[in-house]
Amino acid sequence: MKGKFGKFGGQFVPETLLPALDELERGFNKHWGDKKFQKEFNYYLTQYAGRPTPLYLAKNLTDKVGGARIYLKREDLLHGGAHKINNAIGQALLVKKMNKKRIIAETGAGQHGVATAMACSALKLPCLVYMGYEDTQRQRLNVYRMELLGSKVQSVKIGSQTLKDAINEAIRDWIANITNTHYLLGSAVGPHPYPTMVRNFQSVIGKEIKSQMKKNNKSIDGVVACVGGGSNAIGTFYPLLNSSAKMFGVEAAGSGLKTGLHSATLSFGTPGILHGMLTYLLQDSAGQVSTTHSIAAGLDYPAVGPQHAQFKESGRVKYVAVKDKDALNAFITLSRTEGIIPALESAHAVAEGIKIASNMKRSESVVITLSGRGDKDVDLVRGIFHDKN
Repeated sequence: MKGKFGKFGGQFVPETLLPALDELERGFNKHWGDKKFQKEFNYYLTQYAGRPTPLYLAKNLTDKVGGARIYLKREDLLHGGAHKINNAIGQALLVKKMNKKRIIAETGAGQHGVATAMACSALKLPCLVYMGYEDTQRQRLNVYRMELLGSKVQSVKIGSQTLKDAINEAIRDWIANITNTHYLLGSAVGPHPYPTMVRNFQSVIGKEIKSQMKKNNKSIDGVVACVGGGSNAIGTFYPLLNSSAKMFGVEAAGSGLKTGLHSATLSFGTPGILHGMLTYLLQDSAGQVSTTHSIAAGLDYPAVGPQHAQFKESGRVKYVAVKDKDALNAFITLSRTEGIIPALESAHAVAEGIKIASNMKRSESVVITLSGRGDKDVDLVRGIFHDKN
């Protein structure tokens, strides 16, 4: 089967989708290797999205932690406030080359939806974004941003009303409108070629980390990134696979792994099929997909990109889980030590990065990818601390 990562990945989809996936694979292979496409992609990444993003030595946080030097890869400084624009621009450009006339997408935290809406506005493509009802309520600012950018947001009121259900609705739409519509999938998940395609568009993150640390004459001893579907993490890890850097993917432990209220797919999941791929997912003994929980909407997903499943089994990447309360503490800590408000998704990586750095030597370095900025989460966090007080 095409698009396998070890035993994971593949194409587990209705036959009606196979021609569209084949067309997408041909289009991606043709244009990804084309110098003209690469030049145009790089133009939008630099002139529109704002790359390269800084690699910032978080001196105050390093001094507070007292261990290894902590560097922050500032994807939060990209146009739109998240790494999602890398992939959205890449796929939108591809759609133009393939002469598709309509874009659909799904979003959890809203950051992929905003990135897609921006890319579609810039490239003059109509866009419809599916979003779980619960996510529309906790990410209202991003809903308005998408609408302001000219996209339509379709609230999904089935199932858990989160990212999983938004993906289900987007796939239904795609099947019904296969000839003129491209499904701009936001993470390194789904049937082949999406995991490979999204990984390649996001690999600019790890390539820049590698280059920037080399310019600083510093070795990369540890790399940390949060994992929901896993797009920022795969983009961070993939270019560094052949380095000596230890890699850590951070999932959401939610209210605690023993409570059942979490999204720790790689820590607690088992192999199964969801959204067109074989990967690790949270499911019960009958194979029913479990309800998930995370304070970070972008991590609230019961599966994970298939290449992460392969990395888990090979041991190349260590996957751990961080609770809501620890992510909240990291959210506050980074805000107060460095004046940087991270997305709650990224705060999970910050929490684990602090823990890892504290057990390392000062001569060593840890890079934490800040996948997005925390403006979207400020009201949620304020509400939580207001209720406690």
